[in-house]
Amino acid sequence: MIRRRDFIIGTGAAAAASVTGAGIVRAQQPIVIKMGALKLIHSIAPHFYEQFTPAGYKVEVIPFESPTEGKNAVVTKSVDFGMFGIAAATLGAAAGEPVTVIAGACNRGMAVIAGKDSPIASIKDLRGKKVAIWPGSTQEVFILERLRMEGMSIKDITPIRVSFSEMHLALARGDVDAYVGAEPGPGVSISQGIGRLVEYPYGTSMGSLNMVFGAHRDTLTEKPELVKVILDIHRKAVEFAMKNPKDMAAMAVAKLGQKPAAIEISVPNVELTWKFGPTEIQQSKTYAQYMLELKQIRQLPDFATFFNTTFVDDLAKQA
Repeated sequence: MIRRRDFIIGTGAAAAASVTGAGIVRAQQPIVIKMGALKLIHSIAPHFYEQFTPAGYKVEVIPFESPTEGKNAVVTKSVDFGMFGIAAATLGAAAGEPVTVIAGACNRGMAVIAGKDSPIASIKDLRGKKVAIWPGSTQEVFILERLRMEGMSIKDITPIRVSFSEMHLALARGDVDAYVGAEPGPGVSISQGIGRLVEYPYGTSMGSLNMVFGAHRDTLTEKPELVKVILDIHRKAVEFAMKNPKDMAAMAVAKLGQKPAAIEISVPNVELTWKFGPTEIQQSKTYAQYMLELKQIRQLPDFATFFNTTFVDDLAKQA
């Protein structure tokens, strides 16, 4: 016979164990950080995050096809953080969207490529040629500035709207004479003997600025600790990848599905970064001014809210 006293004690112990067990289960659930990344080698750093993520956290990498999609995901809070071109970030900020640049992501990664047997050997040689350009991209602003520096304008070429992933094929088919692309496209064209390098368009006052690390403005005030965690992960991943180019190439092959020969050519043209200081801010402002003059934006962004280097400045002190 079970005595009432024993029954009560037993029931209470079981309940306590149940509550304790549930508490343990909940405690073991990591905080998931959703990180948006483009399907480009420029955004390969997040794929290294796992090995630098501290206990209690898990980073989920969400892939996007275009910079605008990645930026929109940050704005709508579909992801916590994201990497996208400075062009997409500026377009959003100029339109009043709550997107804030908090760190760097990637410099370089661009190239002007012409057909292998083409007479095009310089930017001036693009005159009268069909050139593939993705409207609203960082590359578009760079090539327009390079044309201006050579005494030319968009009217001197025939711009063809082609996505980055299709530029190599368009050149191979002869649909265009050249393209202003993003890696690994140029690496693919060169490695396959379809195209050759005209130039890396980094000789403007915008330097080699390309992709940035962005967040929703609310995230900075509501989740400052999360920002610190992800930026520390980002810094470690970037530094590892840059010190180990073979690992970066292998990761790009695995995640992007490109052939090793193409990636090997692309890697030297990609500078992963986490830093974002006075130089990058000035380059970004210059970039925004160009976009305004080109009428890609109606007004300049509110730079006071568009840039927030507080977190990355603190990170730099610890590095």
